[in-house]
Amino acid sequence: MLRIYGSAKSRALRTLWMAQELGLTYDHKDWLPRSPETRTPEYRALNGNGRVPTIDDDGFILSESMAINFYLAKKHKSALMPADPKHEALAMQWSLWETDRLDRQVVNYQRHTKDLPEAERNASVAKAAWDECVDSFNVLEAALTKSEWLAGPAFSVGDLNVAGALFRGLSMDLGQWPKVQAWLKRCWDRPAAQKAKAMRGQ
Repeated sequence: MLRIYGSAKSRALRTLWMAQELGLTYDHKDWLPRSPETRTPEYRALNGNGRVPTIDDDGFILSESMAINFYLAKKHKSALMPADPKHEALAMQWSLWETDRLDRQVVNYQRHTKDLPEAERNASVAKAAWDECVDSFNVLEAALTKSEWLAGPAFSVGDLNVAGALFRGLSMDLGQWPKVQAWLKRCWDRPAAQKAKAMRGQ
């Protein structure tokens, strides 16, 4: 059986969303990042970085949420894995782009404007993160002006990976990027996304 290590309040949210899309049965270890469970020798043997998510798929161990989602979609021959190699490459492109251009930037912006206690917030960190977010949202807006989805004519693992990583974007003012805002809503309105979101307990 598939086992997923990682709380829905972490990057494991993306993998839990994928599991819901695929209708998989799985064992879930609801562990937060840097929790005591992730520091044990047993878990470090699975993921030397001590991060989440990690999966154990009948003995096949894999970490990094984007890679996990590609693996699961392909293994289960899901329509979320584009059949056209060009669309598959686009799904990979956008997934890798997000990890570089938006993942940490959105987190830093939210932490230093909302999540951290006010005394611990750093306005310069927030501004720098937001400036990078603006550039990246502009790129995403331009792409979504040309196509409703990121990697072909239908929702795919590329959309799931990027939208999953942009969970915090749901609470951000994205009004100046209407295509991004509408796309993000389309993605998160999916029943599987709503099930994964409910696992966060909020």
